Amino acid sequence: MSFGNKKTEIEGRELRYTAIKVRIYPTPEQAEIMEKTFDACRYIWNRMLTDQQEFYAATDKLFIPTPARYKKDAPFLKEADSQALVAVHQNIQKAFLDFFSDPKRYHHPSFKKKKDRICTYRTYCHHYHGKAPDSVRIEGNGIVLPKVKWVRAKLHRRPLHWWTLQYATVMKNAAGKYYCSLLYQYPAKQPEAKRPAPETTLGLKYSVSHFYVDSEGRAADPPRWMAEAQPKLDAMRQRLSRMVPGSNNYNKLLQRIRLLHEHIANQRLDYAHKESRRIANAWDAVCVRTDNLAEMSQRMKYGNVMDSGFGRFKYDLEYKLTRQGKQYISVDKATPTSQTCHRCGCVNTAMNRRNKRWTCPDCGAVLDREVNAAINIKNAGLAQLSA
Repeated sequence: MSFGNKKTEIEGRELRYTAIKVRIYPTPEQAEIMEKTFDACRYIWNRMLTDQQEFYAATDKLFIPTPARYKKDAPFLKEADSQALVAVHQNIQKAFLDFFSDPKRYHHPSFKKKKDRICTYRTYCHHYHGKAPDSVRIEGNGIVLPKVKWVRAKLHRRPLHWWTLQYATVMKNAAGKYYCSLLYQYPAKQPEAKRPAPETTLGLKYSVSHFYVDSEGRAADPPRWMAEAQPKLDAMRQRLSRMVPGSNNYNKLLQRIRLLHEHIANQRLDYAHKESRRIANAWDAVCVRTDNLAEMSQRMKYGNVMDSGFGRFKYDLEYKLTRQGKQYISVDKATPTSQTCHRCGCVNTAMNRRNKRWTCPDCGAVLDREVNAAINIKNAGLAQLSA
């Protein structure tokens, strides 16, 4: 799992950030410490948010108290990792600054609920001088975390020796599994920018039925994981509805449903990474239209747009291209790519949206709707570069 590049430059190099997410297996005692830290972070967030709202209503100014102010009234906060509480303070400050800078894009910070299925907290790594080890580190087949100490982990990948650990994020998902995401920073050489040519540029058009169709006429057609698992999910939900909530059988079946949803999400994520890597390695530039998938899902009666994972696929594709010095070109969603003939440029506004093929009224070309749109997206992206 990786993140985008940092723009900071150091002697011709740029700072990059890469996260290594691993499964951890805490003992019951360690899990209890993590649960206390989850609760402390939620409590401190809600108290800070309440006090800020009262202060803002009285003075019309932004002020968020530090975590130390609440430790007298809530002694249980001392049992949690202090760095996790500091991270909560920084997160809520950033949330308010983002909201005030662009209210249309960012929502007002909201209260956290105790019944949230996903719990997280972040702890920063302190690098000590001399023989003292770092506060967060990989040690053998486990990870050392403040308060928790050494916890066993499944390390599928290890950092390189010049990487610097910034912080660790501990998470418990809806299925009750614990994970730790380690964020590393390292300097990397800036890749040589590649000037894309028409023959090395690909256009991608989102497709409800095919996931995407490219300008070469190929369709992705990945497995429909949710649709394949739907009969099994429906059967388990019917059995669950006849059980007594809170009973042992109810909880066991509910856990099976959560594990199945996790499996589907992992399948979707695995495909997004592999397909984006294949395209990023094969092409120098990729043009994609900036479709709003949320709006599209509301307009469409059939087809689960949000379940496709196309948004995650675009995110992965963009940072993988950028790291290789290649171009990810966003084309405005208002561009009439489906209605425009890529051969003569005629715009057919009378075309029925349900037609998969249509004939150009000017040149007579018979066009596949989605392939034609992908070619127009590619042409529009190349026009943006040359402008």
